[in-house]
Amino acid sequence: MVPAASTRPGPSGRPGDPASADGPASADGPARADGPARVDGPALVDDPLEAARAVFFDATARTAPTPDHVDHVDHVDHEPPGRGPDAAERQAGRWPAAPSGTAGRSFVGPGELAGLLEAEYGPWPGTPRSEPGPSLGRVDAAVAGLRRAARLGVPMPPEALLAHRDGGPRLRSAVRELWPRAVRGYGRAHAEALLRTLLAHPADEPSAGFLLDLAVAAALRPLTAVETASLARTTDDRATRHSAWRHLHLLPGGAALLPEPSRALDVYERLLLAPPAPVLGPWSGRPGRLVVQTMLLGGLDTPGQGQSGGLSVLLGGLGDRLAVTDRVAGVITVVTAGHDDLAADAGLAHERQPGHWIVRLPVDTPGPPAPTHEHRATLTWWAVRLLGGAARPPDVVHVRYADDGSLALADAAGVLGAATVFTATPDPHRGLARRYEDGDQDDPRTAETLRDELHRVFVADRLVARADTVVGLPGRGGTRELVRHFPRLARLNGGTGPTAPPEGIPPYRPAPDEHVRRREALAALYRGGGHPDALDPEDRGLPLLLTVGRLHPVKQQDLLVSAWLTAGLYRTGTLVLVGGGPGAGTGPESGIRRRIAALLAGRPEAAARLALLPALPNTDVRRLQRALAHRAPGASTWYVCPSAKEEFGIAVLEAMEAGLAVAGPRRGGVAAKQRAPRNRRQKDTSSAAGLTDGLLRLSAVSDDDRRRYAAEGRKLVARRFSVRRTADELAVVYKDLRHRDPARRRADPPPDEP
Repeated sequence: MVPAASTRPGPSGRPGDPASADGPASADGPARADGPARVDGPALVDDPLEAARAVFFDATARTAPTPDHVDHVDHVDHEPPGRGPDAAERQAGRWPAAPSGTAGRSFVGPGELAGLLEAEYGPWPGTPRSEPGPSLGRVDAAVAGLRRAARLGVPMPPEALLAHRDGGPRLRSAVRELWPRAVRGYGRAHAEALLRTLLAHPADEPSAGFLLDLAVAAALRPLTAVETASLARTTDDRATRHSAWRHLHLLPGGAALLPEPSRALDVYERLLLAPPAPVLGPWSGRPGRLVVQTMLLGGLDTPGQGQSGGLSVLLGGLGDRLAVTDRVAGVITVVTAGHDDLAADAGLAHERQPGHWIVRLPVDTPGPPAPTHEHRATLTWWAVRLLGGAARPPDVVHVRYADDGSLALADAAGVLGAATVFTATPDPHRGLARRYEDGDQDDPRTAETLRDELHRVFVADRLVARADTVVGLPGRGGTRELVRHFPRLARLNGGTGPTAPPEGIPPYRPAPDEHVRRREALAALYRGGGHPDALDPEDRGLPLLLTVGRLHPVKQQDLLVSAWLTAGLYRTGTLVLVGGGPGAGTGPESGIRRRIAALLAGRPEAAARLALLPALPNTDVRRLQRALAHRAPGASTWYVCPSAKEEFGIAVLEAMEAGLAVAGPRRGGVAAKQRAPRNRRQKDTSSAAGLTDGLLRLSAVSDDDRRRYAAEGRKLVARRFSVRRTADELAVVYKDLRHRDPARRRADPPPDEP
């Protein structure tokens, strides 16, 4: 745990010292590499994932080999010349020379990790390929082979891809990534004929829906409108019916064969059968780009509930500011809406602020969906339909997060002819091997989590490869760390990696009766410890720890409570947690609440000094932070971020801006916003012991030092992390964008035209 904005000495130069390895963090921004950001030898030993990726992408190794033991992937021998080891090398089993200083090493990782890495990235140069381990089945091998083909840019034959039409979500995601190149490389007529043959005798109904989604993705017409309508009418699979309806919308005369909206089973189907055409704009008269930014996790206006967190606060304020920034004509923030949201409000677009519009993409789930592969085709179709139907199509689509939702919007950007920007972070790459090693490797959930994280690594690679430019959200190691995890980024900015515009917050706008509202906020908080969301009035002068965020295992609110109890701080202070939806909440929310309740069971004194408030509107959170910063002379308040890692850290910035002293994790973007002395020996938030030690050290900080940290933090946010600066720097990025592939703009016939 690191106090923010404290004085930091210069690098010690000791081997392994973070500042020595990555460059010192700066009050004016994250550290950057001082030269080409290349991977050095020690990193290859420490992290098997980083080692595998370094060898695969390293120019001296050229590339990893194509997989020759994967079912249906033997066609990857159709490589473009010069993209991989030549045929003689493959036949002889030889490899290009290993990077300097790495001879004799191998990918050593715990459990299944080593086998999965070799399957996906190839064996270490100079060593023979091993047979897949017993834990790696045909699906693992096929997924790994397809991912490698995608990274190599190999045009796979459509037959090889469609052989996996009945596979699981990770396999289908890889197929979807390779499909456009297969259609271009082998011809639209060939791909269309194959789809038609398979749709005539589908193995099952879900595979028919997937085949239709592939047809829509490439604007193919394997079935006539009458045939598609018949499939939609006779199938018992809801997802396949929806795929057929989407396909009908794109076929000449297809819309006339859709059922009447009155026959829809729910609000989602009504919208799909009769999609509205929302009016977006008017836009400002300024010359500039029309920018789309994506917020596909949770609700934009409900931070702290479900999946919604700091990103919603960031994008709400950023969109408002970009809308009045030079070089930007307007902003569209794209969010999702499930059945419950659509039942409450079926409108799909509204203007949040002048020039900043919100577009809601309907998704077939009860609540806000996780952006998984099963929703990719849906999100792409709706984005193209709603954004492409506007009077002015977007110029830029900026996606954040390495997930299938971002791939869906990148797909839509390609159809609409918009440039794509991707924000890269060190996760999930950073610490993936350590997390797996620390897990229970006999638990099937550990193996499933590992495969999910390797899928996210692949998704991030695809977004980097497809983006017209990449901006970074680096951690403590600056952009050098990003380049270690994404070797392709070394080509940017002379080898130093991507630019990293700061993620800022808008200024707080006090209400006319601000002082009254602050008093009311404190009165509500201190109305009695018998309430689970309140404290006793007589504890008003005690030291207080505050944390704000969605209730989720990665946020570790339960670990914070455990550390607070272990340190005995409940005897002399209070703890306030803000976050979580109303009622029972989501599964992760209820799980965190249960663990906190179990920790407090039989400890009434501690329970009375802990308040768990539900998520509050952002204005109320910032008002509470200000009220606590000035609640009483000499009353100590720390804002504590207990997250295992924190990329955006918007709540941390808001607390600093409010005048609170802040302590946060060493991992993630928060560390790049802070400066801390290494000689304090404060622990990170990766364990209960480390967090306990950090809390004890905070309790020993003098009032003078705490006030100094708070004052320096407030100055740092004002100087570096304003939303105005974020908008200005991103506007330059958007203005300078040029398509790497102008042919990406589609010239397909519009809907319902021959």
